Amino acid sequence: MRHTAAVAAGALVVAAAAAAAPAGAEESARTRPATGVILLIGDGMGDSEITLARNYTVGAAGRLQIDRFPATGVYTTYAVDSGGRPEYVTDSAASASAWATGRKTVNGRISKTPDTDRPLPTVLELARRAGLATGSVTTAELTDATPAALTAHVGDRSCQGPADMADCPADLRAAGGGGSIAEQTVALDVDVLLGGGRERFDQVVTDGPDRGLTVAQVARRRGHQVVTDAAGLRGVDPGRPVLGLFAPGAVPVEWTGKPAVLGGTAPQRCVPSNPERPAGTPGLAAQTARALELLTARRPDRKDGKGFFLQVEGASVDKQGHEADPCGQIGETVAFDRAVAVARDYAARHPGTLVITTADHGHASQILPVEARARGLSTTLVTDEGSPLKVAYATNADGDGEEHTGVQVRIAAQGPYSQRVLGVTDQTELFDTLRTALGIR
Repeated sequence: MRHTAAVAAGALVVAAAAAAAPAGAEESARTRPATGVILLIGDGMGDSEITLARNYTVGAAGRLQIDRFPATGVYTTYAVDSGGRPEYVTDSAASASAWATGRKTVNGRISKTPDTDRPLPTVLELARRAGLATGSVTTAELTDATPAALTAHVGDRSCQGPADMADCPADLRAAGGGGSIAEQTVALDVDVLLGGGRERFDQVVTDGPDRGLTVAQVARRRGHQVVTDAAGLRGVDPGRPVLGLFAPGAVPVEWTGKPAVLGGTAPQRCVPSNPERPAGTPGLAAQTARALELLTARRPDRKDGKGFFLQVEGASVDKQGHEADPCGQIGETVAFDRAVAVARDYAARHPGTLVITTADHGHASQILPVEARARGLSTTLVTDEGSPLKVAYATNADGDGEEHTGVQVRIAAQGPYSQRVLGVTDQTELFDTLRTALGIR
């Protein structure tokens, strides 16, 4: 069976809705204020990773949902050191902080200045202050770098739970800080938070009025509905904040296969399933669809352009890239692409919605000629078209894990203000686009 059914079905839904739209609707949507913004982040999803998933699933001449946006550009992704000099290869913390705050920062830091380590207001915080509904969905831990950049401010991305604060002494609540990423995230009372990281929220708070409670207990006390599976997510009340914790750590990936090795593997097909992914784990597309339902129900029906902000992250394109696991990468890119289809379908039914898809940085996978003698790790996949596809990784010594790359990455959009992604921009400019589209200061 080909792996294209879900991608093709999403394309048909979006195409049908677009065909039903009145003439000139797309041009009008480019200029009027957004009633909602959906930002979709493929972590580590550079052009090589997109091409790999396209070739394997829909074919070299096919197109993913990621490919179908009317406005496409690229943006630069570098970080800085404490003196403001470029660090040409960013990590996810610095890159997410760039679009979350509009400022460059040092690798490893979450939404704080690079020099004085001061908190910077994030687009999600500004949206909440302006009365918009807000949400964050991820396949990583909710305390991982990309979602954390919206909801927390810490000196080091490792400070995810109350027991993880060794590298963030200034951020301890006893020192006058906001506490761990998990504590700050719960205190912000975001309308919809969906992802992994249950172990972080099961840690016990050590300082302040919540001392002795787990972070999840604090969330419940603040009125959050805490759910752990798809059935629980379906049953939540849209009138109260939702905290979905669907795995102890990162959500298990959807596809499996043999990782790349020195000398290459025998030709293989990816397995579009994972025995370690528990039944009842909602997919990224299902989480995105439910988040949009909840945010639409919570936001006021206003005519001033304000509505909601939602960030959706497909995190394990990156995580499987570090492991030189192309099947894991492809499966997570396909899952992300289904979430993109959900967002585009929503926008087709709600024309005031701005949808943006991009990555935080490039990654290590390379597509090589089949006859190439790769110096690093490699494997050969047999695509849905029946052709061999050689994938190689050579950014680090064997066993040390693959690295990010410093290349520019794609950014694409549709809806109001989508023209702002055209050309070559920088991650920090995305913050201005989000803020402008939402009408917030």
